Amino acid sequence: MITRNILTGTHFTQGDFACAEGGIAAGCRFFAGYPITPATEVAEHMARRLPEVGGVYLQMEDEIGSVAAIIGASYGGVKSMTATSGPGFSLMQENIGLAVMTEAPIVIVDVMRGGPSTGQPTKSGQQDLMQARWGSHGDYEIIALAPSSVQESFDLTIRAFNLSEKYRVPVFVMLDEVIGHLRERLVIPPSDQLEIIDRKKPTVPPEQYNPFEPGKDLVPPMAVFGEGYRFYATGLTHDETGHPQTDSPEEQTKLVKRLCDKIRMNRDSIAQVKRHSLDDAKVCVIAYGSVARSAVAAVNRAREQGVKAGFLGLTTIWPFPDKEIEAVADQVDRIVVAEMNYGQIVREIERRFDYRKITFVPKLGEDPHTPDELLHSIVRK
Repeated sequence: MITRNILTGTHFTQGDFACAEGGIAAGCRFFAGYPITPATEVAEHMARRLPEVGGVYLQMEDEIGSVAAIIGASYGGVKSMTATSGPGFSLMQENIGLAVMTEAPIVIVDVMRGGPSTGQPTKSGQQDLMQARWGSHGDYEIIALAPSSVQESFDLTIRAFNLSEKYRVPVFVMLDEVIGHLRERLVIPPSDQLEIIDRKKPTVPPEQYNPFEPGKDLVPPMAVFGEGYRFYATGLTHDETGHPQTDSPEEQTKLVKRLCDKIRMNRDSIAQVKRHSLDDAKVCVIAYGSVARSAVAAVNRAREQGVKAGFLGLTTIWPFPDKEIEAVADQVDRIVVAEMNYGQIVREIERRFDYRKITFVPKLGEDPHTPDELLHSIVRK
């Protein structure tokens, strides 16, 4: 029996656990994964909690199989997720493309660490953002969210499931190691206070059902295997019946445009940012994840010194919140971009706005930027 038994109340816990509890609160009842630092705690928590709520935890042989398993479970009508870090995220990319093409709603938590390759398993990083957007092949759109606290790890995992179910698309929750292992206050409200979105089901009888025939929102209703609907799902270019049409440029164009446009057309309702002290700001700090915490502290210190600084936090990374950044860029004299990498999201900002107004503050292989380090970049002339 599937229940929504959640741990209502106030907890002192870490970001990885908060992601797991967010998934359970959203209705996730299947987790397939392979252990990897610093995401293993998500799997550990799911292994304990899912049996308590009528769910299933499955230890997989690798990350490739993990995504395949959650795609299958999703098609079986069960909200499903997995968790990994950089090297495992790389292995998942081909099946992420399969999830895009078959429009399987799944959630993947990526707790980022330093790379390339095995890199720094126990250190933090923010080096997977471009991989999240472009890791699989072909044209597609993706949704990626970036928590900057334990509370947001819970809240944004629920949002990830809601967006995944609404748009039938894989959604990523991109923590960095600091947020994944940070312990702080988490408030889990009663289930009746949570907004939970479930996928659209078909309203026509099985003989009239086309599995990839979209509604006005460009999202097809999704039948569940075992409920009387027989249909074909494939990673090949297919028509609305699901059958392959690999030699048809018309079907390829129609399908790929719809897969992209169902996200692009809803970009304004998906993209979210956080604003702090921006009304009169002349210098804006843009950051996400753990770096956002230092950025807010640095902005407050700059204000104490008479510098009109503000902060724009990227809660949604993909689709990219360019409109929100453009609105700030038009009012400030300078933008400070801080990331735990050697240049990823800053590239998106540079190619849209005057690069001469942008100061990039990278950090690699260490702890996140300190408020003092960012303050120095804010107040410098």
